[in-house]
Amino acid sequence: QVQLVESGGGSVQAGGSLRLSCAASGHTYSIYCMAWFRQAPGKERERVARIDSDGGTIYTDSVKGRFTISKDNAKTLYLQMNSLKPEDTAMYYCAAARDRWCVAGMNYWGKGTLVTISS
Repeated sequence: QVQLVESGGGSVQAGGSLRLSCAASGHTYSIYCMAWFRQAPGKERERVARIDSDGGTIYTDSVKGRFTISKDNAKTLYLQMNSLKPEDTAMYYCAAARDRWCVAGMNYWGKGTLVTISS
């Protein structure tokens, strides 16, 4: 099993920045791909960004140029969020997959960290 714990959420004004972290523990050798998802009130969950086992990244269009996903050798996942907008307000979830490119669904989920952006 793998445990994922997010941190770094909070409340900031539009235009500000936040850095989310996700610490992975347990059988981390089984993780190959990791991603950040978010879910705003009344909306469906969406994948914000993902990073595969080779370090390749994919972002949803609405965050391109503003968010950066990265990870370190300890399999801690990060999401640097700049130029934040009120529409970025959501619960942000860290997730991990046993496949290399996150195409077979996510196998592990964190409990989320809340990001609130005020205008």
